[in-house]
Amino acid sequence: MRKATKSQWLFFGIWTLLLILFTLWVGNYWLLLGILLIFDIYISKLIPWGGWKKSKNPALRKIAEWTDAIVFALVAVYIINLFIFQNYKIPTPSLEKTLLVGDYLIVSKLSYGPRVPNTPLSFPLAQHTLPIINTKSYIEWPQWPYKRLKGLGEVKRNDIVVFNFPAGDTVALYRQNQDYHELVAQLGWDAVNRNPRDFGEIVYRPVDRRENYVKRCVGLPGENLEIRDNIVYIDGNALPTPKKAQFNYFFATSGSFLSPRQIQQLGISKDDLQNALVSGSPEAYAGLGIEPLANGQYGPVYCLPLTAEAVKIIEKNGWGKVIIQPDYYGGKVYPYNYDMGWTRDNFGPLWIPKKGRSIKLDERNAALYERCIKNYEGNEMKVEGGKVYINGKPSDEYTFKYDYYFMMGDNRHNSLDSRYWGFVPEDHIVGSPVLVLLSLDKDKSLFKGGIRWNRIFRTVKAD
Repeated sequence: MRKATKSQWLFFGIWTLLLILFTLWVGNYWLLLGILLIFDIYISKLIPWGGWKKSKNPALRKIAEWTDAIVFALVAVYIINLFIFQNYKIPTPSLEKTLLVGDYLIVSKLSYGPRVPNTPLSFPLAQHTLPIINTKSYIEWPQWPYKRLKGLGEVKRNDIVVFNFPAGDTVALYRQNQDYHELVAQLGWDAVNRNPRDFGEIVYRPVDRRENYVKRCVGLPGENLEIRDNIVYIDGNALPTPKKAQFNYFFATSGSFLSPRQIQQLGISKDDLQNALVSGSPEAYAGLGIEPLANGQYGPVYCLPLTAEAVKIIEKNGWGKVIIQPDYYGGKVYPYNYDMGWTRDNFGPLWIPKKGRSIKLDERNAALYERCIKNYEGNEMKVEGGKVYINGKPSDEYTFKYDYYFMMGDNRHNSLDSRYWGFVPEDHIVGSPVLVLLSLDKDKSLFKGGIRWNRIFRTVKAD
């Protein structure tokens, strides 16, 4: 200790202060034991941390140097990934044409404030599963409670937000792209949980290890949301539909199949085109408003996601007739255990929970807010004889401890969003995409348009 220099004491003081501040933020005072480690590294040096530098074996020194550099890089990546930036790839077309499948994004965690990791012991850059060996990328102990530093701003309407999938708390490993709770609602608990051959192991994931989703925020805490004929209303006022929003349309052509030029003009991907051709009886076509051509026959009929601009191109060029897809094609929506009479295109009215605000509890509200009360806020809840019980006590009111958000994709008829699985709690918010780092078009070869050069380093902006 007598040999410690002023700079050593300075570095010891800086790292100790940072550790104390982090400990106070996390609220886990066991972390203060790390002061002993910092003291030994800079002051007492009882453990020869840099002993490898004195080795006379050059091979050993080289291995140690590489190991030291790799460990330092992993720690740096871990800290940056946890608290500053995170990479994210767009896997599905739910935000087409705003964000495209194959966009690699930089997500800022500073936008809404970085969170304390629920599972701090994890491998960097792996969300929940290590590739190749297919094992968990994190250790379940310890688990820290939700806390968040103040960010550069708050979630606002129309923000594009990355968040942990709320319904991803429980996952059937063979059906990871499907909502487990929806599977149970449709097929029954036994059919899913007692059938490992078809559904695999059923696992639970902490909040920060759930799949990352990206959607547009349309509803904020404390607001009343309603969707009428595909138009979103907030507190009775209609929201402008995003300029690049898509809806599914039946497109009855004027007699010929779509040409490659037309497909390109309309911005239709190979995936959208793959199963787009539909067939039906004259009665079915008549029910959709599709009429036969002058010769009494029907031309090719497609079902395609189209922007308002694409619809105008079809109508302007006389390529055929477009009819928006009826909302019964959207299937069952949230909540699954209570029939509200809502559909994909006509949803609500629905109040979005706000921190500190209360609701009256009845059978209907219990169905709407059960996941918030149970799964996200950690209470026991059941409904018996028309009465609601929370933590074993009859309750006719509940006060929320989190803010919640309503998220939707811009590809409105091809997006599994809040209409299907409900609200996004504040503790699931990851950050905001700020930059497209790379964009690859899987419909094209790498050197023939596969790289979307015009999207590289483009900033991500909401309409």
